[in-house]
Amino acid sequence: LKRLRESIRRKRPEKWENNNWVLHHHNANAHTVLASKNTTVIPHPPYSPDLAPCDFFLFPKMKFRLKGRRFDTIEEIQAESQEVLKTLALEDFQGCMESWKERWDRCIHAQGDYFEGDGGNYEL
Repeated sequence: LKRLRESIRRKRPEKWENNNWVLHHHNANAHTVLASKNTTVIPHPPYSPDLAPCDFFLFPKMKFRLKGRRFDTIEEIQAESQEVLKTLALEDFQGCMESWKERWDRCIHAQGDYFEGDGGNYEL
């Protein structure tokens, strides 16, 4: 956690100075210490990978580029994974965050109940 906070302080000083950042994670007990460290925590409902940006945004992009490929070493996998990450543009991440907000809005509208598909018709 100290390394994360230091990285944010160095790389995004405007966020650090305003304390304008949040950390999204699943609700594992090991992470409850974050709340005691003045870190804003966004809770994550259990069994909701559709609300985790890595699950709906990053992993599918990685899978699309790496699927069907064979690698001889861990280093080859790491290098190709880094190449995939380098191709992601700012707009990709902005779209991910918009999608994340829409997904949270659907969850809030459903009052946390489970739903499939588009969750029905409603106004955001």
